Amino acid sequence: MSTVAFIGLGVMGYPMAGHLARAGLTVRVYNRSEAKARAWVEEYDGSHHATPREAAQGADLVLVCVGNDDDVRQVTVGEQGALSGMDAGSLLVDHTTASADLAEELDGACRAKGIGFIDAPVSGGQQGAENGALTIMCGGTEANFTRVKATLGHYARAVTLMGPAGSGQLTKMVNQICIAGLVQGLAEGLHFAEQAGLDQQRVIEVISKGAAGSWQMENRHKTMIADEYEHGFAVDWMRKDLGICLEQARRLQARLPVTALVDQFYADVQVMGGGRWDTSSLLRRLREFGRS
Repeated sequence: MSTVAFIGLGVMGYPMAGHLARAGLTVRVYNRSEAKARAWVEEYDGSHHATPREAAQGADLVLVCVGNDDDVRQVTVGEQGALSGMDAGSLLVDHTTASADLAEELDGACRAKGIGFIDAPVSGGQQGAENGALTIMCGGTEANFTRVKATLGHYARAVTLMGPAGSGQLTKMVNQICIAGLVQGLAEGLHFAEQAGLDQQRVIEVISKGAAGSWQMENRHKTMIADEYEHGFAVDWMRKDLGICLEQARRLQARLPVTALVDQFYADVQVMGGGRWDTSSLLRRLREFGRS
């Protein structure tokens, strides 16, 4: 893969595309906000284009990282979507956290044009994207995965094939389900420690060495104690993801009582004006409700 197109330069896509440029690949970018695309080109060695179709023309690999299912459809199978500019034999990879149905839909659209497809949602947040340390969960064929694995490795520490198309998205759902419960548990623990008059930092120093330790505890406890949430993975995005999880669970007849409850707690945070706060803001919700 020597020429790649990157569609979507948000807080994740911007640094991810940057890693590819730094690795020496020819990178063609598209973003709905042209100003963001121009800024990226000024920072990295690449070119920006007016439509996804133009960006995809001549690319061996097209990578997509946008907001939701509708956004993905617009930039891939829409009138000026990437598929209309891609050559047979090229490969489309979707990094968006989206539905498994969409992954299967895109896989079919790509097959009809002789294009490979991988659904490849990521975990690790903005920090992981900037540090090139994302975890990528992939769905697709072994052959297509083998073609793209090394390229994805420029911004990931782990790239794993989970099964056929849609498997990456299903695995990301498991990831978000687990995170939701962990963050709520951490928020409740810190809230309890505060109410009990304990030194929260010392509590974390002790319990993080044992079975209670987690990535969330290690990376979020300091900002939670300081009541700072203007960073990280936004509540609005988490609610979008949990909505996908809960809809899939209904269809699978899987029971997700804790996930459904935490989703409603995040709805409370949104009502508090915290839609753009980090997901660890569940602690502020407890503090606010405790004062009411």
